[in-house]
Amino acid sequence: MTVKSSISLSDEQHAYARAQVDAGRFTSVSAVIQQGLDLLRQKSEGEDLERAALKALLGQRQSGPFVTSGDMRARLADMVLERRRLG
Repeated sequence: MTVKSSISLSDEQHAYARAQVDAGRFTSVSAVIQQGLDLLRQKSEGEDLERAALKALLGQRQSGPFVTSGDMRARLADMVLERRRLG
């Protein structure tokens, strides 16, 4: 289903969209705008997924065992040595 909508573009935005059409990349300015909205939606959904994953990770860390700063430094040093050994 297609819904007609009236939008306003700056001169610069319209010139860019028109240039995309003139270059043959899109069939119309509308198609340029649709592609832009699809990309914005994908980016937003990706950010939402990343945020949810980070929230879950932080929740796991909060409910996990306490790690002292000394233990963390030792773990990081071990990881660095392992990377250098593999690298």
